Amino acid sequence: MAERSEETLLEKIAEKIHAVHDSSSSDSDDEKPKLSDSSLKPKIYRLFGREKPVHQVLGGGKPADLFLWRDKKASAAVLGGATAIWVLFELMEYHLLTLVCHSLILSLAVLFLWSNATTFINKSPPHIPQVIIPEDLAVNIALSLRFEINRSISALRDIASGRDLKAFLAVCSCSKCLFFRGIYIHTKFFYVFNI
Repeated sequence: MAERSEETLLEKIAEKIHAVHDSSSSDSDDEKPKLSDSSLKPKIYRLFGREKPVHQVLGGGKPADLFLWRDKKASAAVLGGATAIWVLFELMEYHLLTLVCHSLILSLAVLFLWSNATTFINKSPPHIPQVIIPEDLAVNIALSLRFEINRSISALRDIASGRDLKAFLAVCSCSKCLFFRGIYIHTKFFYVFNI
């Protein structure tokens, strides 16, 4: 009964709104859109005034599924991986370069043992692709790097020899600003972690 009265109330409100539009508008009746049943349904009010569901706000697809834990295995794997990285780098104070070197040593040892063990178990050895860097690519990278280094050294030489006063003053002022910024950050860091 209450649901029926809500529907009739919504219909009456919709009719009054359209009656106001009909009297104030000079448009013809055939240009006006027809009301559908979906426009009479009450609007869904979501948290923080959102118009779309959270899944659509996050972009939909797999990233949204990960954030909303719809794919529980993948979300747990991401959370576990992030926790392992945090434990390695923060709690154990492991460094990235050390991790890269140890993983390279481990992978090299596994490939070496695998290729030697294949002779005993009559299996084919692992296929390791041969990687060759083209000479022209290496030469182009070296030439562009050499050009940028020479240009930087030339600019520093011009500044140090006194030929470019504007650049000298700009470098000095930027260095001074960075110096004070470093002192400010250092003292903030010192006070936060030593008090």
